[in-house]
Amino acid sequence: MTQQPLVFKMVNLGSLLKGRWLRYLILSALGNTFIWGSSLQYLKVTKPTYTSEWGLILSSGSLGVSVNLPGIGQASSSSGSALGSSTYDPRENFSYIFSSEPVLKDAAAIAKIPVDKFGKPRIKLLNNTTIMQFEVTGKSPKEAQDKSLALYQAIISKVNRLRASEISQRGKPSQLILLSSQRKLEQAQKRLSDYKMRSGLNFPDQVGNLSTNIEQLRRLRAETHAQEEQADKRIRQLAQDLALSPSEAATAFLLHVDQIFQQNLKDHSEATTTLEVLMTKYDVNHPQVIKESNRQEVAWSALLQRSEYLAGKPLNPSTLNRLALAVNGSARDTLFQSLVSFQSDLQGLKAQVKGLDIAIAKLENRLDNLSKKQSILENLKRDQQIAEATFASTLTKLDLGQGDVFSTYPLIQMAMEPSLPDEPTTPKKNFVLVGAAAGSLFSTLGLSLLWIRKPWIDKLSKWIS
Repeated sequence: MTQQPLVFKMVNLGSLLKGRWLRYLILSALGNTFIWGSSLQYLKVTKPTYTSEWGLILSSGSLGVSVNLPGIGQASSSSGSALGSSTYDPRENFSYIFSSEPVLKDAAAIAKIPVDKFGKPRIKLLNNTTIMQFEVTGKSPKEAQDKSLALYQAIISKVNRLRASEISQRGKPSQLILLSSQRKLEQAQKRLSDYKMRSGLNFPDQVGNLSTNIEQLRRLRAETHAQEEQADKRIRQLAQDLALSPSEAATAFLLHVDQIFQQNLKDHSEATTTLEVLMTKYDVNHPQVIKESNRQEVAWSALLQRSEYLAGKPLNPSTLNRLALAVNGSARDTLFQSLVSFQSDLQGLKAQVKGLDIAIAKLENRLDNLSKKQSILENLKRDQQIAEATFASTLTKLDLGQGDVFSTYPLIQMAMEPSLPDEPTTPKKNFVLVGAAAGSLFSTLGLSLLWIRKPWIDKLSKWIS
């Protein structure tokens, strides 16, 4: 094959390069037209969307309460934080609840817009905090802010309903436990009251007072017995000094106060005195001596009869002489009187000791019975106190548990008010234009690289040569 001239080859090469350049120029124009046309059309057609940002803070504090009940016991209540789990983030639960369909329906109703146009909020959980960040979109800044406020109100309403439901569910078994504790307390109180009526234990210190009374009686009995022994010693000593027993001294005073005995004693004394005078003048056969002797004997006989009547037993002359008291009184008469008084006191002390022994024995028997009953009563009181403590503790815990309404569902506060956006979130004009410029640049650059790719250069070099 004959080789073509060099001039012809150069002409063909120029035509070839000119045709390729035109095709790539047209392709680049079409690509850039599409990129810029679609971008501008997007900016023209797309309606602006505004985003309102706001945040909620979930309280993580826990409640701990301790109540002292005087005379009963102590009641305490503590609850952990609803956000205190280390295995998972409880805020994920609230994120699910806050973006659920019922909450969105309530929020749409509050905002007075259809639920399908309300949209779903974007929720972001900030690490190492209890803050939940919300982003709510709207067609205008005001709509985005209003939808945020409506969503917040719906969230609070939903949490309050959940919290009330939880309290109601927890309260039912607690009420049953409280009623059971109340019935046990009433039964314990009834058993205690009935036993008090049957046992006669009407006041708390009854056994203690009875024991105190017994000790006082024992002390009084010991003192009385000591006085008895003292009086007995005095009587023995005085009887030894007078050679006279207390009964004989009493008989002497009985004879001393008897008028008949004293008259007979006087007649006997006068007859004896007169007889002694007459015996100095006359002999025993003298009529006056005989008369006085008869008078003396009659008086003596009357004394013996009267003394036997008063004493209850016959008395011999020596005994009568020992029992004789002076008419006008003497020191010996005073000793007689002391002996009789001591004997009377001794009898009184003996009777008092005997009475105290009987009273102590009766009280000790009663104390023994009451002590046994007191033991049963203390057991019933202890049962009542346990029932009271259980009831009071249950009631207190129930009240404290109802007071801690944030144990599962924490207190929700708005950390940041919904913002009123100044610029739309979408579309972002600058971002779209920059994207279009970048697309145009990369498209043109790609076509340029495709135009000057190596295979074509190699083929051109081969054809030229």
